[in-house]
Amino acid sequence: MEFFLQQFLNALALGGTYALLGLGLAVVFSVLGLINFAHGELMTLTGYGIFYALLFGVPYPLALIIGVVLATGAAILMERVAFRPVRNSSGTTMLLTSFAVSTILHILFQNLISARPKAIAVPNSLTGAVAIADMQIGVIQLLSILVTAVSLLALTLFLRRSLLGIAMRAAAEDFNVARLMGVNANLVISTAFGISGVLAGIAGILWLFQRGSVDPLMGFLPVLKAFIAVVLGGLGSLSGAVIGGFILGFIEVGLRAYLPDGVLAYRDAISLTLVILVLFFWPQGIVARREAVR
Repeated sequence: MEFFLQQFLNALALGGTYALLGLGLAVVFSVLGLINFAHGELMTLTGYGIFYALLFGVPYPLALIIGVVLATGAAILMERVAFRPVRNSSGTTMLLTSFAVSTILHILFQNLISARPKAIAVPNSLTGAVAIADMQIGVIQLLSILVTAVSLLALTLFLRRSLLGIAMRAAAEDFNVARLMGVNANLVISTAFGISGVLAGIAGILWLFQRGSVDPLMGFLPVLKAFIAVVLGGLGSLSGAVIGGFILGFIEVGLRAYLPDGVLAYRDAISLTLVILVLFFWPQGIVARREAVR
């Protein structure tokens, strides 16, 4: 039972990171119809921001804030420079634009900084464990769960209580009608990208705490998993992105914990097979939108 509870908490921590990333992807998709594959580079930028802030002697908490601010600013700038000029183009054009932005940022990271990982020391206060009953829970895992819960709650309150959040929800339902009702399209889309940058920055910090280094490809794998989570939950559904992220986290941790050693090498293949089985029964995702395709 203790082993099960331990793995349950591990799944919550990993699924929470996927949920934050998936939510960042879903926020942009819901208002613009775009899957931003440059989202992973925002995580990487967060890591490099923290690395250089610490290198110049900035206190650790402030360095974390600098990393998130960099990701947020980069996301807003990305929308203004790269995506706004092609906003009225086809979905294929915008998708290729996101791949181009991702590739350009990756090349810049690799050539201007380094292709090798840059180690980032994790504070000693985060490397220990907390005893709860007879279990030992890692501080980083506990922090991941708490930060994910607070972030999701803050975003929920923003979307439900603020005028801009309500405008974003209206745009997610029907963007053209929302514009006819007086919603500022540029403000809504820029805010969506800003929120995605904040979520990518927070997820990047949690990911850094687990791996202890940053490199140009740091954001590739987690954003790929987050995209799978978004599709699993229901493309464009914010609640579906969160649900899909936690489901994927539980699948991965469960397979890692209970698969026999001889089959463990096929964990990712089995995980994707289970995702395909879920989509076989729910083709539009677990939480389908009213419009599958805008």
